Amino acid sequence: MCGIVGYTGRNQAVEYLLEGLQTLEYRGYDSAGVEVVGADGALHGVKCAGRVSTLVDRCQTANLVGTAGIAHTRWATHGAPTDKNSHPHRDCSGRIAIVHNGIIENFRELRSYLTRNGHEFASETDSEVIAHLIEDAWNGPYQGDLVSAVRNAVRRLEGSWALAVVCADAPGEIVCARNGSPLVVASTKDGAYAASDVTPLANVTSHVIQLENGQVARLERSGAVTVFDEEGLVVDVPTAVDVDWDASAATLGGYADFMAKEIAEQPEAIERLLAGRLDERGIKLDELSMSEEDLAAIDRVYLIACGTSYHVSLIARTLVQTWAKVPVICEYASEFNYEQDVLVTPHTLCVIITQSGETADTLTAARRMRGMGCKVFAITNVLGSSAARESDGVLYVQAGPEVCVASTKAYTAQMVAGALFALRLAQAQGQMEPDEVERHYRDLCSLPDLIREVIARSWQDKRAAAVFRRAHSALFLGRGVNSTTAYEGALKLKEISYLHAEAYPAGEMKHGPIALLEPGFPVVAIVPADAVHDKTVSNIQEVIARGAVCVAVATDGDEDVASLVEHVLWIPPVADELLVPIVAVVHLQVLARYVARMRGCDVDKPRNLAKSVTVE
Repeated sequence: MCGIVGYTGRNQAVEYLLEGLQTLEYRGYDSAGVEVVGADGALHGVKCAGRVSTLVDRCQTANLVGTAGIAHTRWATHGAPTDKNSHPHRDCSGRIAIVHNGIIENFRELRSYLTRNGHEFASETDSEVIAHLIEDAWNGPYQGDLVSAVRNAVRRLEGSWALAVVCADAPGEIVCARNGSPLVVASTKDGAYAASDVTPLANVTSHVIQLENGQVARLERSGAVTVFDEEGLVVDVPTAVDVDWDASAATLGGYADFMAKEIAEQPEAIERLLAGRLDERGIKLDELSMSEEDLAAIDRVYLIACGTSYHVSLIARTLVQTWAKVPVICEYASEFNYEQDVLVTPHTLCVIITQSGETADTLTAARRMRGMGCKVFAITNVLGSSAARESDGVLYVQAGPEVCVASTKAYTAQMVAGALFALRLAQAQGQMEPDEVERHYRDLCSLPDLIREVIARSWQDKRAAAVFRRAHSALFLGRGVNSTTAYEGALKLKEISYLHAEAYPAGEMKHGPIALLEPGFPVVAIVPADAVHDKTVSNIQEVIARGAVCVAVATDGDEDVASLVEHVLWIPPVADELLVPIVAVVHLQVLARYVARMRGCDVDKPRNLAKSVTVE
């Protein structure tokens, strides 16, 4: 959600801090701010509601000369997105400043206590209490020791936090702390850095340290980074990862926006994921860290995710149950965490799916399942993320950095990862012979070229976008496995164009949604050449009979569909109809982008949304 950057070193801090905030814009935010420890021994800061570009403009005339500082993009939880609620927040003296990601659950009690003891608050946020707690510790037994003052303060917090702290009386030093919300730090010859994720650091280093829950780090001007555990002892070998992509991967590279770039990168992402996954024994999925016997004994799979990743779980459910014949339960993590009765056996496997690896609800669900004795396997995109570190096994989808808030390449790569998992499980369960496994793998390997064909036909989506010009709502329909394609298509349209859309299994249309239809109402139908094709065509006829305008995603050469609808978004034939969603959804991604641009929306940074939902 929110974004943190920090720097202390030999160079002026403000340039890196502002650039870092710009690279974190994809996380979603509504305000931004920067604080620098000035050469005059005081803190100097600028913060404002709105985009980082507004902050950059305001910084031009501010006195932000200094080689240590912190910065933040805020996604509002407690308090409206206003200038005063923007981070950084200072203590009463104006000598300590903090930036915070997460939620402080006991902030009301802390604020009441601090107010009774003479502290004055300048914002409505939960975060500001942290600055005042550090002030209390600094003015008490920990003066001159910022690490101990921060450690003392966070011991009083309940909730989640990633913190970066500066103090005018400890120039050249930044102290960071982490519990729940992600935070990485790095040491270089030019200084020490902190950030919410590796994206702002890719230009300066390929080696980062990931703080674990309960750890505190001290960053020094020399570039030294010292990590302390919960007891205050120095961690000899902190958790470190190598950034496996070049900084240019997070730049536009000639594309109009990151969504267009990431749609175009889908074939290569899938090819990376599939490379080397088949040998003489079948599908190679060593990341599962489970023996053949353990896999053969699995009698139930929980697939747990949120948002777009939940749609991946629905596709994976179909593949696992069809290929491996193992029962699957799909759960929204946010709902699952409050269910009383969870059906777990000694041979239940939990698979969590999260692009960022930091989705709070999904991590909570994984911890719950592990506490019940389940093995937990993660499908994620981010190397060394919390999901990866806390799971028994992890399959990285290798999609590379996804900057656009609305997921595209991670979604299709996650579906392919789900298919690999289903094949591996089918193999272990004795439900599929080696030649059949190989055939399905070859079908997966054909997908990148099919997606390239769809992307080459984006002119069809651009033309169909006109249907939505005066629309206030839309309906997406699909049958069987492609009902999930409808769900994802509707979600994409809502996310980036702010146009209301509903998605239903096509057979359910007559059970309510048909009441929405009127002349000109846009309906998107996913109707490939599959076992339920004719049934879906019947639904299209019902739509047209009520004056609605239908856009269809159909297989090349389907003249029956072409003769009925206003626009056809053609897809090439797919060898296995269960894999059609991986190809068909690309048209719906492109369509949503064109509709959003037509409506004047920012496709990369849609309002109110965050890339990674790190609080419940």
